[in-house]
Amino acid sequence: MAQINPYIVFNGNCEAAFLFYKSVFGGEFPYIGKFKDMPADENFPPLTAAEGERIMHVTLPISKETLLMGSDTTSQSGDVTIGTNFSISINTDSQTEADTLFDGLSSEGTIIMPMNKTFWGAYFGMFTDKFGINWMINFDEAPQQ
Repeated sequence: MAQINPYIVFNGNCEAAFLFYKSVFGGEFPYIGKFKDMPADENFPPLTAAEGERIMHVTLPISKETLLMGSDTTSQSGDVTIGTNFSISINTDSQTEADTLFDGLSSEGTIIMPMNKTFWGAYFGMFTDKFGINWMINFDEAPQQ
């Protein structure tokens, strides 16, 4: 069964925000990665040193069923508007379920990143649906450590 979680995007203060959220909810970050940790991609220009220190992805478990996730923007992605800086993230149990949800929800929408295998070991895609809602679909192919 699919799991739905909020994914918040920040303009460079993701780490501060998530340290605050952690102070309120408790727990530990099972993963926190910075843009400098990503492999180089010939399709994108290199980031500045400051952008490399921004958060690429962070996860904070809130309960057994709920994760709060987030990241920062870079010059390549542009700034976000506070209030519309979130996506609904769906974690699926299979690649087939991921494809079914992606294809259905993205119908008549705008695909930002088609479903594909990623360097972090997931099958992942992003889109904005026909109503302007941002979505992320994720299937973790390998168990997370």
